[in-house]
Amino acid sequence: MASLLDRISTRVFADGADLQGILALAADPRIAGFTTNPTLMRKAGVSHYAEFARRVLEQITKHPISFEVFADEPREMRRQARLIASWGENVYVKIPVTTTAGDSLAELAHELSQEGVKVNVTALFTSAQVEVVASAVRDGAPSCISVFAGRIADAGVDPVPVMARAVEIMADAPRSELIWASPREILNLVQADHVGCHIITITHDLLKKLDGLGKDLDQFSLETVRMFHSDALSAGLAL
Repeated sequence: MASLLDRISTRVFADGADLQGILALAADPRIAGFTTNPTLMRKAGVSHYAEFARRVLEQITKHPISFEVFADEPREMRRQARLIASWGENVYVKIPVTTTAGDSLAELAHELSQEGVKVNVTALFTSAQVEVVASAVRDGAPSCISVFAGRIADAGVDPVPVMARAVEIMADAPRSELIWASPREILNLVQADHVGCHIITITHDLLKKLDGLGKDLDQFSLETVRMFHSDALSAGLAL
């Protein structure tokens, strides 16, 4: 009998910048690709961007992997994007949806996509943003659009209707795939699959919970009771 994960069409991309973690996950058949970003790199202690990417791409040659520009001016973003794209055929270049001043970068995404750069436009939160970006990359190279569903939820907004609407909008951009970004729990994978989202990015820490997908809840309850009991004994608690 197929597991719940086997019945899910949404592909799982590992989200992180820990080199050894990335290389270990490359051997996991559940992982279809990788994403990174400057925040994750900072947390992982990455200080030499190109060297880090080179070491990753020496062994990650088939899985799609995203590296992000870090400039804030379109001309420099364009230069960085072209350089990053040259690192490998499996490389996608992350472009933020706007500058730090809030100016749209849809035109830059369009230009790069038309040149053949595989862009991953990131940090989208609204349906209006999805409409603009999907239109920009519609006729270009293969691309991704990353909607930060987890952060939408952090704002107290149900992300499921937003993601479902994004799927509808992107039907007119068949070369682009929707990413459910910043998930907070494994349930988000099930939700992403339910609305037809193509990809979900999951951090290395959250991936550890993937084995619990589809777990029998009675068994899960018993394991939890046993954990509390064992931890109490190990702590030497007494009344």
